[in-house]
Amino acid sequence: ETQACGASATPVRAQFRIPAMVRSAWRLAALAPGVAVAQQAGTVVQEASPEMSLSYCTNKGGCKSEPAAVTLDANWRWVHDAAGYESCLSEGRWSPQFCPDGAACAKACAVEGVDAEGYSTVYGVKAIPTGLEMEFVSDAGAVGSRVYLTDGADKYKMFKLKNREFSFEVDVSTLPCGMNGALYFIEMDEQGGLGMGHNDAGAKFGTGYCDAQCPHDIKFIKGEANVEDWQSEAIPPIGRYGACCAEMDIWEANRMATVFTPHPCTVDGPYRCSGVSCGDGDKGERYMGVCDKDGCDFNAYRFGAQSHYGVGSNFDIDTNKNITVVTQFITHDNTDEGDLSEIRRFYIQDGKVLAHADSSVPGVQGNSITDEFCSAQKRVFQDPDDHKAKGGLKRMGEALDRGMV
Repeated sequence: ETQACGASATPVRAQFRIPAMVRSAWRLAALAPGVAVAQQAGTVVQEASPEMSLSYCTNKGGCKSEPAAVTLDANWRWVHDAAGYESCLSEGRWSPQFCPDGAACAKACAVEGVDAEGYSTVYGVKAIPTGLEMEFVSDAGAVGSRVYLTDGADKYKMFKLKNREFSFEVDVSTLPCGMNGALYFIEMDEQGGLGMGHNDAGAKFGTGYCDAQCPHDIKFIKGEANVEDWQSEAIPPIGRYGACCAEMDIWEANRMATVFTPHPCTVDGPYRCSGVSCGDGDKGERYMGVCDKDGCDFNAYRFGAQSHYGVGSNFDIDTNKNITVVTQFITHDNTDEGDLSEIRRFYIQDGKVLAHADSSVPGVQGNSITDEFCSAQKRVFQDPDDHKAKGGLKRMGEALDRGMV
């Protein structure tokens, strides 16, 4: 649920800044279908990942800057035959010459690098002071993008969130209703699946994506192309296999509404699903898969606080202004080894610390995510409690222990 809103002619963009108190690796997205991917490393264009500002802070040592950059997801990159320039995927259709099956396709096709002009002009991903700006429609007309934080040239930045907090500053003032500027954690492989199957590209080229929705539109999974049962007419085109893993949605938002949501899974790390294990809703199997697709969400508006977040000074949090978003991952015994028991959110704006709104829905109490809050909302809204069935916050905490991107 969100407030009523209308169209806007303002360019759609979101700005993210990660200035301090960073305790985890993260993933950013301006969500839209991708265009092409592959698994060999391209050599035509030299990769030039935009740099970002990142800090790691402790109570005793204060804050220290860390080098960081972002890389574009492989689903958005140009893919061509490794020996030439012919596309392996065009207008949603695999090349029968290069991609007769998944293994042959992964061996024959290369995912290409993106230079500085490509990031800025083609994909609308631009470095700004202490942060990153992502445009939904770029100067070149490309729609959407997805990037990951990297640790050096060949690895994603992995952090562990339990018993820690994560903060960032965001500007969603031009992001209208219906759009989703997202920052979230997923349990990807640190090297993007490099060396799995025929994946010779790895994290440098943005490979290895997965999330709790077990998406079928990922073109290469576990080092093989997803060509089996490929449906080129679907929007987006999809294949037989899905890419599943635990997901922690820190920020899914526009200027009208925001939500944060844990999605635990019963599997560890990235998992290639097929059939019932994918939990495909269109087959009536949504709650039979390995991941909690619904998650346990907290949207203040949905839980009765309709003046908590929105455009203008009459809201507690005014999205006309920059917002610092802080998320804390509390354990039952306040140690790194304890079980995750609470996910707490607060904001900082105009120098003031603002607690997340309390729920005013009868039967659902609190202003943070706990297992009790999750089960109460499922009961009141008459939704299946798949969050509990998939292990709840304890299981989400185990994924945070292993590290997420």
